[in-house]
Amino acid sequence: MYAVIVSGGKQYKVSVGDVLYVEKLGKEADEEITFDCVLAIGSEDSFKAGKDCEGSTVSAKVIKNGKAKKITVFTYKPKKNEKRKMGHRQPYTKVEITAINA
Repeated sequence: MYAVIVSGGKQYKVSVGDVLYVEKLGKEADEEITFDCVLAIGSEDSFKAGKDCEGSTVSAKVIKNGKAKKITVFTYKPKKNEKRKMGHRQPYTKVEITAINA
């Protein structure tokens, strides 16, 4: 069984036991969270989407919060001698899917 959920403006196809990195959620490690925005639920013999899966949820457990590797952002304007070098580390939350409640 799988489900399509929305978190942080992105869609993820998940199954029970999957580990994924989502945009940072305001939860601590070992907390249980519930994704209420389920777009579709499917299995080998059936598929539900839209209003058919209204009220369905996906339960997950927060494994850890962290930051991704640093990327370098360099902006400049040609012929103006204007340069700027910055770094950025995107925060994330690592979650493990524990149950799909259809």
